[in-house]
Amino acid sequence: MSQGGPDAKARLKLMPVEAARAAMVSAAVPLAAQCVVLEEARGRVLAEAVIAMRDTPPFDVSSMDGYAIRAADHPRTLVLLGESAAGHGFDGVLAPGGAIRISTGAAVPAGADAVVMQENVTRDGDAVSVPATARGANIRPRGGDFHADETLLEAGRRLDGVALALAAAAGRAELSVRRAPRIALLSSGDELAAPDQTPGSYQIYDSATYGIAALARGWGAHVQRLDIARDDIDAIADAAARGLEESDLLVVLGGASVGDHDHARPALERLGLDMACASVAVRPGKPTWFGTTPYGPVLGLPGNPASALVCAHLFLKPLIERMLGSAGTLSFTRARLVHALPANGPREHYLRSAVTMGDDGVQTARAFENQDSSLLSVFAAANALIRLPPDAPALAPGALVDVLALNAP
Repeated sequence: MSQGGPDAKARLKLMPVEAARAAMVSAAVPLAAQCVVLEEARGRVLAEAVIAMRDTPPFDVSSMDGYAIRAADHPRTLVLLGESAAGHGFDGVLAPGGAIRISTGAAVPAGADAVVMQENVTRDGDAVSVPATARGANIRPRGGDFHADETLLEAGRRLDGVALALAAAAGRAELSVRRAPRIALLSSGDELAAPDQTPGSYQIYDSATYGIAALARGWGAHVQRLDIARDDIDAIADAAARGLEESDLLVVLGGASVGDHDHARPALERLGLDMACASVAVRPGKPTWFGTTPYGPVLGLPGNPASALVCAHLFLKPLIERMLGSAGTLSFTRARLVHALPANGPREHYLRSAVTMGDDGVQTARAFENQDSSLLSVFAAANALIRLPPDAPALAPGALVDVLALNAP
């Protein structure tokens, strides 16, 4: 496949992290919307806003068990004229000198403008003695939560329990959400064995695809893990073709370096790969790449598990979010270093770290000493990544650094 011309040559250079992410996200498009019932909407992303169809509450509501009265009638003994219960209101109009027994959540009768708590009332049969009560006391007004035609949830909102409760309160039994992206994961390498297999003398267990799959599902995607492809261009090309046919994005792990057995990119070139990013100026994760084929986009992640997990946060998550309708950006916070860090090299460096909240309300960050890109045990102890810009100077304890939370939704 030809990759000639100055633009193509530029794409084959090490790309800065932000430029690489922008190139990837620009190639993704939001997926079509679909309607789902509320019970199936948790974790999905709204494709259109939820608009209130009526005021909520739709009438003045009592916030207490007690008696609905006219404020001008107190303090005095009133005559009990009826009852308003939740779901069963009083249909008449409260006359002067009267009181209505009322339950929490029940509609305040027409004519009433206050509710007296039952603990403050003396009752003898139908005679109800009430103290002085301010107008509006213990009444939740109509529309106190939201009004008709008010936007309750914006498009792009990821739906959690609270959002679904709000949608239900608005009377929405179904919601328009983005279709969940379909991700196909393909790992390759003769050195890999599935965890349920007995590994050969020179094999290791495939671990990265399990971690990437779990992350992608947490970010809102449906994930299919393909069988491990052996170090053979034909085998990888065949597996990749199947993955592209059944997905919105193929993610290939490993096989992207320059060794004699790294066949991922040559295999994808058989499928018409147009490379948008050949490698990234990031540590760990330099072999990360991205391109498009006539059958769909392909993201290549490093074979080292920790490198793959770092780059999944940096690139796969924004791609999924873009397909779900967002801009596909990352959100960093600031933290204070608890120890010194040496000067950084020419690549943007992401350090597996532990971030905690200090007594003063400021985050503190501690990078783990061993940052080897193959160590999953170190990653398991981390809850954030410290970002060091290219050629960043040495940092003293107390310096502020950017951190990317690993447990963010």
